[in-house]
Amino acid sequence: MPGKHVVSREDWSLHRKGEIDRQRHREKVREAIKKNLADVVSEESIIMSDGNKVLKVPIRSLDEYHFRYDQGKRKHGGQGDGKSKVGDVLGSDPQPGSGKGKGAGEEPGVDYYEAEITIDELAALIFEDLGLPNLEQKKKPQLASEALEFRDIRKKGITSNIDRKRTILEAMKRNALNGLPPLGSITKDDLRFKTWEVTFKYESNAVVLAMMDTSGSMGPFEKYIARSFFFWMVRFLRTKYQNVHIVFLAHHVEAKETTEEEFFTKGASGGTRCSSVYKLALEIIEKRFSPQDYNIYAFHFSDGDNLASDNENCVKAVNQLLNVCNLVGYGEIEGPYYYTSTLRSAYKKINNPKFTAVTIKDKSGVYPALKKFFAVTPEQQAKG
Repeated sequence: MPGKHVVSREDWSLHRKGEIDRQRHREKVREAIKKNLADVVSEESIIMSDGNKVLKVPIRSLDEYHFRYDQGKRKHGGQGDGKSKVGDVLGSDPQPGSGKGKGAGEEPGVDYYEAEITIDELAALIFEDLGLPNLEQKKKPQLASEALEFRDIRKKGITSNIDRKRTILEAMKRNALNGLPPLGSITKDDLRFKTWEVTFKYESNAVVLAMMDTSGSMGPFEKYIARSFFFWMVRFLRTKYQNVHIVFLAHHVEAKETTEEEFFTKGASGGTRCSSVYKLALEIIEKRFSPQDYNIYAFHFSDGDNLASDNENCVKAVNQLLNVCNLVGYGEIEGPYYYTSTLRSAYKKINNPKFTAVTIKDKSGVYPALKKFFAVTPEQQAKG
């Protein structure tokens, strides 16, 4: 019959609608996670996991479009020639309380559901704008790592690599030639698939020195914050730079190089002499990582409770590191019984654009610290 539209199982618009809904869902999940990255990044269940955990993120559900009536029972000012004057307060919205109102509420609640996401997917959101700043070309030949690039379109391939846009275009062309509706049907001949080629990605050599204070003044909170930062730093480096070297250094009065497992699990006690870890870092650079061959980065986390007599030694050692490093980062953790840090005050003397310092007061400060230490320009991001 004229004007009658029949929807068949082969109607591509149904498949496209389902894909649009899935895409919208993925974007909603992504948006919700990005808004709460500061809280998600420092989640204890992630930091203490083996790296293969599936996370559940609460997301507010969508309402259908509907009229929402005035819950103030029309107790608001309108337009007219009444006795009100400019500046008069006509009404105010109720302020949210602590949960103890005048009685049982009559407003509907907000529905939430939990969306699952893997740590790898979360890492991709965290790392999308991060990179190693000030990367330079070095004399030593660059290391090559394999990378996959989609460079060709073919008529045969696996379903997961289907190119929907090109497939729809092919169907529209064929249907137009045959006088059919643009998306009346899709045949096997219309299908187009992306294919990849193995290429090589060349990376500048880089080494990152992870330095952590493990002295007695570093309580459970301070150690947890430091390990949270280094957990994401290590994952970031290994995700984006396959050939980067990471050296783990722990210190109290004395400093030593440790394994990755010891760095994240073992504690210590005793006093604090931060200059010891800087001197060890300088020795390692001199023996193993020439600045002519490597981009060098050093990151140190402490509570700032250092021997006052050692502060000048720290300033001198940091300045020496700045002569051979692309960036030196210092992160100070303010504990619950925080007092003015003598070490942070001493570092105010350092005037070098390659030195960056951050202060973390709670768990939500870990993500901003990552953003500040690994901030790169759009030009550097494009090259990376």
